[in-house]
Amino acid sequence: MWGMALATIRVVGLGPGDWSAMPLGTYELLKSGRPVYLRTAVHPVVPRLEAEGVTFLSFDTMYERARQFSELYREIAAALIREAQRHGDVIYAVPGHPLMAEQTVQHLLASASVDVVVGPGQSFLDPSLALVRADPAEGFLLLDGTALHSQQLRPDMHTWIVQVFNRDVASEVKLTLMDVYPDEYAVTVVRAAGVPGEESCRHVALYELDRIEVLDHLTTVFVPRTEDPLILRRDPWFVAGLVERLRAPDGCPWDRSQTHRSLRPYVLEEAYEVADAIDGMDDEGDGEQLVGELGDLYLQVLLHAQIGQEAGAFNLRDVYAALVDKLMRRHPHVFGDRQARDAAEAERLWRTAKASEQGGQLGTGPAGGAPSALDGVKLARPALMAARELQAAAAAVGFDWPDVRGVLAKLREEIDELEHEVAAGDAARAAEELGDLLFAAVNVARWLGADPEAALAHANRKFRSRFLTVEKAVRKTGRDWHAFTPAELDALWAQAKRTVGPGSRNWTAENRADSR
Repeated sequence: MWGMALATIRVVGLGPGDWSAMPLGTYELLKSGRPVYLRTAVHPVVPRLEAEGVTFLSFDTMYERARQFSELYREIAAALIREAQRHGDVIYAVPGHPLMAEQTVQHLLASASVDVVVGPGQSFLDPSLALVRADPAEGFLLLDGTALHSQQLRPDMHTWIVQVFNRDVASEVKLTLMDVYPDEYAVTVVRAAGVPGEESCRHVALYELDRIEVLDHLTTVFVPRTEDPLILRRDPWFVAGLVERLRAPDGCPWDRSQTHRSLRPYVLEEAYEVADAIDGMDDEGDGEQLVGELGDLYLQVLLHAQIGQEAGAFNLRDVYAALVDKLMRRHPHVFGDRQARDAAEAERLWRTAKASEQGGQLGTGPAGGAPSALDGVKLARPALMAARELQAAAAAVGFDWPDVRGVLAKLREEIDELEHEVAAGDAARAAEELGDLLFAAVNVARWLGADPEAALAHANRKFRSRFLTVEKAVRKTGRDWHAFTPAELDALWAQAKRTVGPGSRNWTAENRADSR
């Protein structure tokens, strides 16, 4: 109610386990007469507290019926809030420090229904670091073994994994670590750090982690950082660092000389090689070639991101953020409140979301932003495909030849114009006319109902097969290529056309498929 004071929960830490390590402030609060609740009574200082006359209730019975730890910790926090509202002011004591790997405390801090006062405590971390002799300044991660994911791991940092209190948790931790580290990687199992007479430190291979005899609430696992490139190379940021090194002043001269524009051909080349690797996979393929080609394509992403970073325009994190934003916007059926019953409906939602992103953009037409017949054609695709779609979009509104004879006449016209510019010695104009010629050739393909990309791919394979036949004939003579006259090479080529082509015995199954 308005103006009503909130109940108070005073959270204190019992320390790592030794009585002398428990803060005096914690002891004084436990002796203050307020109701005391322990997350768990399984802690070395609890018998001494009982001898000192401290009475308490623990939540240990909730552990026995919990199905998941995340659910358990929420239930403990909810139960504690109810007790605080009943009593008005209570003490909640946890092992170690209140803010060190204590999910229940985080749930309490997130609640608006109670006032949470975080009191003193000492974590297991100080005595543990002394045992393993690791410097956290070298890079340090503290992770919860009950909620561990391989994406959290950084092999270049020291890693402490807490809450490894039974064999099931240890087994899950082991399997997750094996996503990043080799099976034989040396880890350290620390138990009861800072507790005289109980403290232990055992070095084991990773695959042995869940075979340790004693795993309890005082057990943590230390995974030391590594500089082994065989391990680090599987970390996504390691390769980003290599690309940065390539672009450094003392790096690779070729990589340093590249720009966004100079790398453009390689982006296309690597994308096609990925597609080719996919085409070459059988149903049971292991994907080794695809893995390599995907890496080459990702290198292009990293190079462009590094160039952007050097220019102060953007960096790799910006690329990741832009991708995340787009994925979430275009999948409202996954990250929003929409529903998709099947793939077709998911695609419809994706297209709707994409269209809404582009809704504020002006059309490409000249009429002050009015919609254009070409608005739906993307130029960001292979040039042959874009040319065909541009022509089809124009034809759809009547901008087209009456028949294919006009297209063929245009093709001959472009050949004549190209010949003229070649004769004039103007390389730039010749290149422009060559583009016009190719555009006209694509238009012929459209009129014939042929895919220009497939037609050119077919021609590439046909040329390759025939050239290999000519090459074989040249080698049989023992003569050098340059020893042949143009007429002799033409004769070999004519022979290859007769023996390698549609209808010949040497026409491969792959080429026959292309010719259909």
